[in-house]
Amino acid sequence: MFVIFDWDGTVSDSTGKIVRCVQQAGRSLNLPTLAPAQIKEIIGLSLPKAVAELYPTLNNAGIQALAQAYSQHYVADCEVPGFYPGAREALEQLRDAGVALGIATGKSRQGLNRVLRQLRLEGFFNATRTADETASKPDPQMLNELLQEHRSIAEHAIMVGDTEFDMAMAQAINMPRIAVDYGAHAIDRLKNYDPILCVGNLLDMSRQLLSR
Repeated sequence: MFVIFDWDGTVSDSTGKIVRCVQQAGRSLNLPTLAPAQIKEIIGLSLPKAVAELYPTLNNAGIQALAQAYSQHYVADCEVPGFYPGAREALEQLRDAGVALGIATGKSRQGLNRVLRQLRLEGFFNATRTADETASKPDPQMLNELLQEHRSIAEHAIMVGDTEFDMAMAQAINMPRIAVDYGAHAIDRLKNYDPILCVGNLLDMSRQLLSR
């Protein structure tokens, strides 16, 4: 089994920081301040795609400027988002049981490496893929590359996520998917993609997977 996790909103309780930094970046460029609900809609996309979705009137230069401003605010913000309850324990439980673990995230490679270093998880995952290395979610290329790297197939893997982007990219290649009910998108939306499980915490998910 190869279990692939989205990061922000699934493993990491980082939604608040993302919302805050998007708002700060917008204000720094004299753009309208967006509501948290609007910003949560784009969590999981690559940064340029997310910015373009949030501010559709921006040209390419504006998109680049806002993306850069967001990155600067995110790095400058001293908060290191922690795990959702039970998330770290679930990861360790799966790893200790011999389950291969992966990450498919809208973060940049630099951003993912930084947070894994901060949380002392360097080398913990078997394979990871970030949005600046491949096509943004919901394109399934990210998952296909992870499968190729791990020499696995979609039917033997599971995608775990909190957004429609996670569910859609897994569904596109017939990869089983698990939806969490505490992230950026409401669980009723995720259920439209026929997840094999809907869970309220990852530790419960881990126990159910290992009991099969």
